Amino acid sequence: MSALPYQSIPLVKGLPLVGNLPKFLRSPLDNARSLEVHGNVVRSRTFFETVTLLGPDANQFVLHDREGNFSSRGGCYYWIDAVFPGVIMAMDNPAHKHHRRIMQGAFQRRAMERYVADMGPVIADVLATWPQGGMKVFPQVKALTLNIAARVFMGMALGPEADRMNQAFIDTVEASLALIRKPVPPFGMWRGVRARGFLVDLMRSKLAGKRASEGPDLFSQLCHARGEDGERFTDDEVVNHMIFLMMAAHDTTTSTLTTLFYCLARDPAWQDRLRADAQALPNDQLQYADLPGCERTEWAMKEALRLYPPLTSIPRKAAKDCSFGGFQIPKGTPVGISPIHTHHMPSIWTDPHRFDPERFSPARAEHKQHPYAYLPFGGGAHLCIGQHFADMEVKSVLHQVLRQFRFSVPAGYRMPYQLVPIAKPKDGLPITLQRL
Repeated sequence: MSALPYQSIPLVKGLPLVGNLPKFLRSPLDNARSLEVHGNVVRSRTFFETVTLLGPDANQFVLHDREGNFSSRGGCYYWIDAVFPGVIMAMDNPAHKHHRRIMQGAFQRRAMERYVADMGPVIADVLATWPQGGMKVFPQVKALTLNIAARVFMGMALGPEADRMNQAFIDTVEASLALIRKPVPPFGMWRGVRARGFLVDLMRSKLAGKRASEGPDLFSQLCHARGEDGERFTDDEVVNHMIFLMMAAHDTTTSTLTTLFYCLARDPAWQDRLRADAQALPNDQLQYADLPGCERTEWAMKEALRLYPPLTSIPRKAAKDCSFGGFQIPKGTPVGISPIHTHHMPSIWTDPHRFDPERFSPARAEHKQHPYAYLPFGGGAHLCIGQHFADMEVKSVLHQVLRQFRFSVPAGYRMPYQLVPIAKPKDGLPITLQRL
């Protein structure tokens, strides 16, 4: 049976001019569910008409993509090119394969062992300043992860430039959703482009020193990394990758850690289980060799990422004519998939709105029911290259926090979430800390 033409795909018009954009910004999950009633292939408007494909089979069709049906660059450039040009997530082959092959050297085991060792003292120094009593988690964790990224990625301790660097990353990320797409003052895109200029100048000021001698930090590793044929990154490529990796390393990890704080503050039984695991390990600061002892922490992290994936949707553009779910998708069509929707499908997950880390245990392994049921780090060729680094960082931070603090929120508290462009609490997540 031949696929139906594109115009046969159900169309959800939404509001005049803005379409489904307000609903998407308010709740990507509710928006996806409102589309799902029309099927797993639906047209709608946000900034422009997009075809949304829903469910794990759709995720696999778009992300596995051995046929080359979809362009990552085509899906991403509109959102990020002005502030994050030349990044690996917005590349197609052969450039993507070329850059990823060179970059992988910075994430090999020997490098990862150094990164874990380097982040431990940074975490200890920051946690020593955390107060007994009330604290807002998000800004504190964001400052912590930025300090970790600076030490591990750039080989430096942050001084007076910390606040400006933090604001620069906030401005560049927010520019991705700016309604006015030109850098017109004082609007979001202008702030984002100006912030990028500051970050470029900062990276370039350190580039010559990183090229001159090979150090253990990721910046130096990228400067000296070579592909199979001896190829190296240009200066512009190193700067572009560093800015994006710094943003991703601290923004998405901050999102994950904040969600974990929230879930464990509301579930003291799970907090106590993970604390017992942390206290059973021999070192105050997590070592690479300790990671196998963090199995239940890994389940909890995965569950936090399932409930609140840092990126709730993944954009692509059809690179050639293709079809899915009985409908034609013409070349040039913007296409999106929705991880947050798949992560809450009751056909895959038991009681999907409940925090239940044991769903990731070997005994249950709900995430393995379909290879694309769980995708907080994307999938296929564009699977996030830093996912194992993020895993180590979250475990390292939580290990020290659990050994030093109990933390709680008032009974009945529900964290108000902003889920776009990256998941974070609207109120900063106020908690009560008690030193052990």
